[in-house]
Amino acid sequence: MSYEKVEQAKKTIIGTKQAVKAIRAGVVIEIIIAQDAEERIIAPVMEEAKLRDIQVTYVDSRDKLGNACGIQVGAAVVAITD
Repeated sequence: MSYEKVEQAKKTIIGTKQAVKAIRAGVVIEIIIAQDAEERIIAPVMEEAKLRDIQVTYVDSRDKLGNACGIQVGAAVVAITD
């Protein structure tokens, strides 16, 4: 379900640093996090999302999340924007 949500999203932001910037800018409506991502990588995004009360959804695989984004590598964090 969430992979399809990423595939259908008009605009996504891939990566931890970019997601944190987007959350701070107030343009993120949902965060998708891969459960197999390292805690140290996803922690900053989870913290910002919690501070700003943004919905966080978990998926099982970085590789599948990367594929849903149309990239050839895994993605730990994807932000869906307006």
